[in-house]
Amino acid sequence: MDRKQKKEFLIIAVGLLVLLSCMSFLLRSCSDQKAKQAQKYISIERKVKNQKDKKMTKTEVKYGEEGDNQLRDLDGNKIENKDNSEMSEIIENSENHLNSETQPANTLPQSNIVLPHPILDLSRDKLSDYDYLMNNFYIVDENTDASAVKINAAEFLAEDFSLSHGPLEPQILIYHSHSQETFSDSREGEEEDTIVGVGNYLTSLLSEKYGYQVIHIKEAFDMMSGELDRNKAYNYACDYVEKVLEENPSVEVVIDLHRDGIDEDRRLVTEINGKDTAQILFYNGLSYTNDQGKVSYLPNPYIQDNLAFSFQLEYQAALYYPDFYRGIYLAGLRYNLHLRKRALLLEAGAQTNTVQEVKNAMEPFADILNRVLKGCGTG
Repeated sequence: MDRKQKKEFLIIAVGLLVLLSCMSFLLRSCSDQKAKQAQKYISIERKVKNQKDKKMTKTEVKYGEEGDNQLRDLDGNKIENKDNSEMSEIIENSENHLNSETQPANTLPQSNIVLPHPILDLSRDKLSDYDYLMNNFYIVDENTDASAVKINAAEFLAEDFSLSHGPLEPQILIYHSHSQETFSDSREGEEEDTIVGVGNYLTSLLSEKYGYQVIHIKEAFDMMSGELDRNKAYNYACDYVEKVLEENPSVEVVIDLHRDGIDEDRRLVTEINGKDTAQILFYNGLSYTNDQGKVSYLPNPYIQDNLAFSFQLEYQAALYYPDFYRGIYLAGLRYNLHLRKRALLLEAGAQTNTVQEVKNAMEPFADILNRVLKGCGTG
């Protein structure tokens, strides 16, 4: 190779080296730019995630004192100038947060706002019609006569059943003359699957949701020597409950909670708040039979008060839960309703209902009971 050729080769080699160097520089620049861009995206993503996490754990639909409709966060700070999409996100996140984090296990159901929606005509004119009243509110046992007492809706609704004792003392007593009553899917030996378990749930509703002081008696008055025997269940229950009432004179409401016994092909069920709910029956004793007339050995000075109390409960049911109640059954004996003027025998569902259906019935019942005990029995 002559000198001229060597010079040309050297020029080409240097050119190639410069080209390779430039290409390497460009590749490193692109790589650095991509890395920076990726880091920027990661940073943005983390920031967005942090903001979302902060919203999920910080924001809640919360109101201040009564009458304050300002939306606030958990610290009580006002939430202002939120557009619709962001406000929707806040509400959605808040509901998710409340449902997943702030609701403890076995939480009692939150109260629903129930508006009156009666099916019957509940006007005073209609209720003053004796035949209308008897046909729509009462079931009369063939062994007694409703004319033995005074059935007057206006007088019943005029009675004030608001409590005179506050929640610092026992106010309500629940017991079961027939403690062994069970339901279609009850498990043998499980208290929670009996009428006593239903009483447990009613007790928790009245005490935890409505703030009453409740005594729940779980004694088995219908068991003798390990055998089911209901012949003297009401007598045993009466003796026991009277002693408890002597020790707790502040108790003003006494509820004997039962379930009914019906034909096996019948089911007493309706739907309330989206739940299958057993229907209820109020039971009043008149201490009067067609054979004997007035049953003198079963005196009850509170017969008219008992009738007014059950009527106000049924009136509230007719207003707010018109498919819930079956009526007020008028029978001939006393059934321990002489223990208090606010004494009640309640039949919740029957043996053909499930346990859950009957427990569900305690929710609307607790609601109407609370309304009457707050003095709202007239609607």
